[in-house]
Amino acid sequence: MVQLKLVALTLSILWPWWSFDGAVGDPQLFLLKWDCSGFKVPNLSNFYQNLNASLADLRTQVSNQSKIFATAQSTIGSDPVYAMFQCRNYLNNTDCTTCLATATAKVRNCSTGANGVRVIYDGCFLRYESNDFFAQIMPRSSILCGNHTADESTTFSEAGQQVLMDLQIATPKITGFYAATKTQVAGGAIYAIAQCAETLTQDSCLDCLSVEHSSIQGCLPKTNGRAFDAGCFMRYSETPFFADNQTIDINPFLKQGGSSSKKWAIFGGGVGGAVLVVILLSLFLRWRRRSQSPKRAPRGNILGATELKAATKYKYSDLKVATKNFSEKNKLGEGGFGAVYKGTMKNGKVVAVKKLISGKSNKIDDDFESEVMLISNVHHRNLVQLFGCCSKGQDRILVYEYMANNSLDKFLFGKRKGSLNWRQRLDIILGTARGLAYLHEEFHVSIIHRDIKIGNILLDEQLQPKISDFGLVKLLPGDQSHLSTRFAGTMGYTAPEYALHGQLSEKADTYSYGIVVLEIISGQKNIDVKVVDDDGEDEYLLRQAWKLYERGMHLDLVDKSLDPNNYDAEEVKKVIDIALLCTQASAAMRPTMSKVVVLLSSNYLVEHMKPSMPIFIESNLRSHRDIST
Repeated sequence: MVQLKLVALTLSILWPWWSFDGAVGDPQLFLLKWDCSGFKVPNLSNFYQNLNASLADLRTQVSNQSKIFATAQSTIGSDPVYAMFQCRNYLNNTDCTTCLATATAKVRNCSTGANGVRVIYDGCFLRYESNDFFAQIMPRSSILCGNHTADESTTFSEAGQQVLMDLQIATPKITGFYAATKTQVAGGAIYAIAQCAETLTQDSCLDCLSVEHSSIQGCLPKTNGRAFDAGCFMRYSETPFFADNQTIDINPFLKQGGSSSKKWAIFGGGVGGAVLVVILLSLFLRWRRRSQSPKRAPRGNILGATELKAATKYKYSDLKVATKNFSEKNKLGEGGFGAVYKGTMKNGKVVAVKKLISGKSNKIDDDFESEVMLISNVHHRNLVQLFGCCSKGQDRILVYEYMANNSLDKFLFGKRKGSLNWRQRLDIILGTARGLAYLHEEFHVSIIHRDIKIGNILLDEQLQPKISDFGLVKLLPGDQSHLSTRFAGTMGYTAPEYALHGQLSEKADTYSYGIVVLEIISGQKNIDVKVVDDDGEDEYLLRQAWKLYERGMHLDLVDKSLDPNNYDAEEVKKVIDIALLCTQASAAMRPTMSKVVVLLSSNYLVEHMKPSMPIFIESNLRSHRDIST
């Protein structure tokens, strides 16, 4: 009888912990993100010695010292490793240790010698780099939204927005940078947390959560959502994922601290207002200057942000022999940046050799080789690899990996038209989005392509897409005045704010990407006239897509060569909706390319993200078409 009473008592104590999602025995191993650096360490033996030591140190701190946040470093030799691990505060030590073990196994799945990895689960995250990143945040955010919309969507959205705003404000002020709240709403509650890496400053934590807060709001009124990067994390759900007794009263951290007399408040307000006006004016003038001469924005120390490796220097004589003196027979194509030739090097390696447009002087720009070095360090499976360069007199030459299947336009509009099935087209759409997201948000600096089009998407032997010609605008000679006074893009693909006003941002690439997606789905060129509408206006691809969208007739846009039995109608509609989100008139309303990747690669629905009408610049398209014909 005594034993039965003890069992009953034990069950009564443990039952509350077993009765909700996210309890003891649940390390919350749902994988949110896994990224591996494309950079390889030169000394594998030394590197793995440091990596093993750092991971062992983390394991000791978490399992033996019951830490939920830990950093470690091993800097022996030339290939140091810095590592960071953090659990969500509501996990117990056993679950935290389990999450670390799972994350450790996951990071080892990257290719041999990857000098940086980050893996993020619901319950924890682990990151290592070959340089010190502990005090820095990632300049971007990823989101994952649920599929179910709240029953009282308006009420839920309003409550959710307030919850997330409060967490953003309070969390940086709380020791340990962690907060968890439960807020009652009609028919249930909203469980939410926010967390920053403990090595950040209060200001850095606030900056990081501001980005996450901006992203996660897009999930509402879905009943759950997550926004995350390697510096901070936000999550909400109507389903409990932590115990009610683990909430934190954040109200004291929402109050404004300090007080002063009315006189000093008025004086301070007046002075502050004047200072604010001066600051805003200076920021406006600085923005105007930058908008006239757009440059890549420097980024913090992000994944793979290690010392750049020099590009290979090729001899002009070797390239001349490889391309048979740049013969027409070896020419693969020609675009706005120059002609491309197939070349076979002495060792038998096949490459693509691009001769850039020459300047009027023999002087090579001082930063040409440094820019080439930067671009050659871009490593991503959806970006064409630049091997190196050659400078001789007026000639500036780049050497790229050779793409056997040439460009996508051959498969959509050329000899191989109609040969791509829906799954292949969708893989190309997603791969291109991933390549752009890397350029915009994951490389050392943000690279805006400026000329995304079908002809700049190349295909490898497996028909996987690789974006070419990124970063080339800065490699052109300074005396190419026509490129400095006009946009560096292709009519029909160019965002209206860039074509008409010269306003350049990553969202200009997003617009071009949207046009490319419509071309891939329809098999039509964006400048070709399809039909004439009731108003007597030529109906180019974008206008046609928009009208069909408004009528709910998405599928009428699909390439007639595609068998309707081989694609899912709802999936096609979703991709068309995403393309139209990318081509909205307002650049601010277009999604980032990382958001596009999330939309394409998940079950996330875009029903509540209704695209607004694009701007139709058909007179320019007509002129371009008349000239080209």
